[in-house]
Amino acid sequence: MTGNSLGSILLKRRLLNQGQLNQALQKQRQQAETCGWKLIGEILVEDGTISRRDLENALVSQTQLNEMDSSQYAGQSSKVNILNLAIDNLSMHELLEQLDSGVVLTPNVDHLMKLQKDAEFLRAYALADYKVCDSQVLMYASKLLGTPFKEKVSGSDLFPQFCEFHKHNDSITVFLMGGAEGVAKKAKSRINQKANRELVVAAHSPSFGFEKNEQECLEIIEIINESKATVLAVGVGAPKQEKWIDKYKHKLHHVKIFMAVGATIDFEAGVLKRSPKWMSQLGIEWLFRIYCDPHRLWKRYLVEDLPFFWLLLKQKFGFYTPPRFDAADRMDKPANAKVSSYRLLLKKSVTTKA
Repeated sequence: MTGNSLGSILLKRRLLNQGQLNQALQKQRQQAETCGWKLIGEILVEDGTISRRDLENALVSQTQLNEMDSSQYAGQSSKVNILNLAIDNLSMHELLEQLDSGVVLTPNVDHLMKLQKDAEFLRAYALADYKVCDSQVLMYASKLLGTPFKEKVSGSDLFPQFCEFHKHNDSITVFLMGGAEGVAKKAKSRINQKANRELVVAAHSPSFGFEKNEQECLEIIEIINESKATVLAVGVGAPKQEKWIDKYKHKLHHVKIFMAVGATIDFEAGVLKRSPKWMSQLGIEWLFRIYCDPHRLWKRYLVEDLPFFWLLLKQKFGFYTPPRFDAADRMDKPANAKVSSYRLLLKKSVTTKA
């Protein structure tokens, strides 16, 4: 089974094995001679190999993948360049289907402003495998630049959908790192209850300022390695979480997928409330966050991030020049093409247009 066939999708999601699929295909051929042709999915449901819900989800995936294949040459960009960052133009479904390894980051306006002056943060982004749009404001920005995103894929939506997508996939186990004392463990309990299995195998809430304590970082690495988790979700705020992943990922021997998830662990634990959906859709989720935590967030949103709109206009009319960092220029030669192309982008001294 190859391509976007129903069987290949079910195999990829580990809802059945190759032997079960071969048996169902044999039964399909036998029935065709006497009772007529029956869909392979219906046979698998009748035999109890998969549930009706799993079949319906797989059929939706098959339809969406086929639509994606038919439109991939229709001129829609695979990357959207906003300021000095090339962001992957992926839908939530596309990301979930192809994500089996790598580092996933979710840029927003605040990240883009920090990327204008933080070389270490920029390096972490340059080495990431997936960068997906986390902000409705960036959705508007992409339309202004003439290269619209397909969909907003925020970390707080991506992580729970990732857990739902892999709840039957025993090869996926998660380690949660973040939140105040006890919050990660509370999130672990709630996520496992929803998944109806031990999807999150361990959780840890590091101390304040842990990233500056090498000994504590090494102890955390040991805890993660002992858990044998294949997915690490780090929610300690940007740019701390992205830098930590970039610095220590090579020491985490079992982890295949790294996700920087921000406040998602707090959301999953139920200790922090998300903004109403209508506010998120309008792009004013930041206003709700200021209301919830004004002392910490007012300066970020009302002072530090406001220059974004001026820089965006400069890019629109061809006057924006990406910042140059010696640290980024001195990066070792990367092992993959994504990083290579990104280094070339950083080294350009000419003015760029969208």
